[in-house]
Amino acid sequence: MNPKIERVLSRVQKPARYAGGEWNAVLKNWEQTPVKIAFAFPDVYEVGMSHLGLQILYHLVNERDDALMERVFAPWPDMEKEMRQHRIPLFSLESQRTVGDFDLLAFTLQYEMTFTNVLNMLDLAGLPLRAQERSAQHPLVIAGGPCAYNPEPLADFVDLFVIGEGEEVFPEIIDLVKNYQKHRDREKFLLQAAGIGGVYVPSLYLVEYKPDGKIASIKPSREGVPERVTKRVVKNFDAAPFPDKLVVPSTEVVHDRIMLEVMRGCTRGCRFCQAGNIYRPVREKRPETLLEQARELVKSTGYEEISLVSLSTADYSQVARLVGELLDEFAAQRINISLPSLRVDAFSVALAQEVSRVRKAGLTFAPEAGTQRLRNVINKGVGEEDLLRAVQSAFAAGWSAVKLYFMIGLPTETRADVEGIARLARQVLETGKRLGVPRGKLAVTVSVSCFVPKSHTPFQWEPQDTQEELNEKQALLKNLLKTKGIIFRWHDSRQSFLEAVLARGDRRLAAALEEAWRLGCRFDGWSECFRFDLWREAFRRTGIVPEWYAYQKYDYDDILPWEHISAGVSKKYLIDEHQRALKGILTGDCREGKCSGCGLCVTLEIAPELSGGKEVAPLQGAV
Repeated sequence: MNPKIERVLSRVQKPARYAGGEWNAVLKNWEQTPVKIAFAFPDVYEVGMSHLGLQILYHLVNERDDALMERVFAPWPDMEKEMRQHRIPLFSLESQRTVGDFDLLAFTLQYEMTFTNVLNMLDLAGLPLRAQERSAQHPLVIAGGPCAYNPEPLADFVDLFVIGEGEEVFPEIIDLVKNYQKHRDREKFLLQAAGIGGVYVPSLYLVEYKPDGKIASIKPSREGVPERVTKRVVKNFDAAPFPDKLVVPSTEVVHDRIMLEVMRGCTRGCRFCQAGNIYRPVREKRPETLLEQARELVKSTGYEEISLVSLSTADYSQVARLVGELLDEFAAQRINISLPSLRVDAFSVALAQEVSRVRKAGLTFAPEAGTQRLRNVINKGVGEEDLLRAVQSAFAAGWSAVKLYFMIGLPTETRADVEGIARLARQVLETGKRLGVPRGKLAVTVSVSCFVPKSHTPFQWEPQDTQEELNEKQALLKNLLKTKGIIFRWHDSRQSFLEAVLARGDRRLAAALEEAWRLGCRFDGWSECFRFDLWREAFRRTGIVPEWYAYQKYDYDDILPWEHISAGVSKKYLIDEHQRALKGILTGDCREGKCSGCGLCVTLEIAPELSGGKEVAPLQGAV
């Protein structure tokens, strides 16, 4: 270990965050490997090491003879202080090399509230913040992930964005970097990169604004640069690269287990959900593939839990078979199988009962809204009776605690919808009492987040509720949920407001983002670090009115900041879904036999991939 780094580790919390040397970490020969990539996760080690995408790309790159990937995470404030005081630049975990020595610095953008950490990591690495100020001697800064679908707030800081799935794009970028190393012509590289499908180079686009502040146009500045950048997707998901070894953290992390990705995408069509739109279409792996991957990962990691991950694991067409076969093979080794939050139906409870053969886990359901009217608006195709039947099955099967997830501030929401959250929670509690769950054990946790309008969703045109409105709704729920046995948790409306500003923002936010970082904003998603007063000051100093972004109600013919980025879903479909939402009309799941007409299968020339079960609708309804 670098002696300079080793000396400061005794003075910080959780030194294992920065020590490296974990089981299955890959340290390749630096001199003999042409392309060097630092994968940067702009949050702490415990969060980043719980991210499956990191493990997939780490495996993908390090399998190549001509490239290496090492990891770097955002240092916690105590470590940042030591690094700045002792002039230690940001370093990778594997070789402890300065991040500035790499060819590529690749950020994943999972959450808008990590944007100041991106800037902080660039600065700690000794790199100029602005892309235009970096030279051929600096690493190329790239970024991907869900927040890249509106890349504009970070456009001035990032050289290129990957839109879509990295497994598809990264090999082509690596090949291009090898060519770039011969000529070191940064402008030529960026122009060539813009020709790769799914790559967005912000410096090659010009944005013009109207007098009212809205966007007049977004156009390429050079010939040959695409007017719209369309996401890339893995077309044979069953054969997609997946690690047979995971880097096993040397300290406890958020998700300390094997993560087995059973499918990608979702057909449910919840209108608030960005992930449901940007990760389409649904692609499933075969149970045989998943069983083999599970065997390899159990052997190479020693983990005692396998989590079946996806946006909606209970929708995986072979889930019952897969769970049964995993348990038959691994239960004797006391290896637990776990699922993410469940569908609101009895099948999910039966499934949860099956996976609890080894260890009983908690149950989480997401009704999202308090009334059927509002659930229809958001296209959440479940009823109150579904939830009550599910919790009744859960309590009868021996569970004593359940968690319920809701949102407030959804479009068209009324006071009655908010009160409906409390009413539903009390009904769940009463169901537990009626079924004889001991009072000391019976617990219903109600978690309420604030709706944030996101790009590429039917609600992208909708404003966010004001902070005052959200605070009033939270206060109402606090009062209504003062009941023994109910635990109420809510999200800071100020953080949700800032998230909306960044999620709906354009390039003009760069000045405020940089100023907020200079004032000391870091880890904005962490309540103990969040400084809304500093953000307010940053907006004041830069003349940015954040409310203009969060509370803007767009018209269909407005040019949105992300208009030139395509997730494959057509604008016509999003408009139709928005209008159906306002009328409370449900749109069916395309697994049920009718194409919803989102247009993605035609645009991307791809069809959903199911390993069995119901067939996805034919494409004749697509637009």
